[in-house]
This record gives sequence, C-alpha cells and structure tokens, in this order.
Amino acid sequence: MPGLKWQRSTFCGGGGNNCVEVAIDGERGSVAIRSSVHPEEHVIIGLGAFSALIGHLRTSTAM
Repeated sequence: MPGLKWQRSTFCGGGGNNCVEVAIDGERGSVAIRSSVHPEEHVIIGLGAFSALIGHLRTSTAM
C-alpha cells in the first residue's frame, strides 16, 4: 500500500526490527497491519474491527 504512513509502538524493542506496524487509510476506512520483519506482507481490516481489536488488547489479561 504505497503512500501510507506506517507507525509502530513506542514499546517496540530490539532495535525496531521485530515490531507490529499499522497505517490508517482514511479514504478506504481501513487499517493495514504488518510486521517490520516482512513489511511487504500486510493484512487490511476495517476501522471498526481495528477499534475492537485494540479495545480487546487493552483489557486482555492473557500475556
């Protein structure tokens, strides 16, 4: 997805080469998610699904 601004968490460690990165595509109403290890591969989900995912991760106790 060219032209998107990829962002990663400030908690990303290990020199930044093993991180989850996200990019919001406001025109399509979606979020792209990829691994910094394989930046050429990504998944695309809707903004609602991404919001639900983040909400679940924030309240999850499984780690």
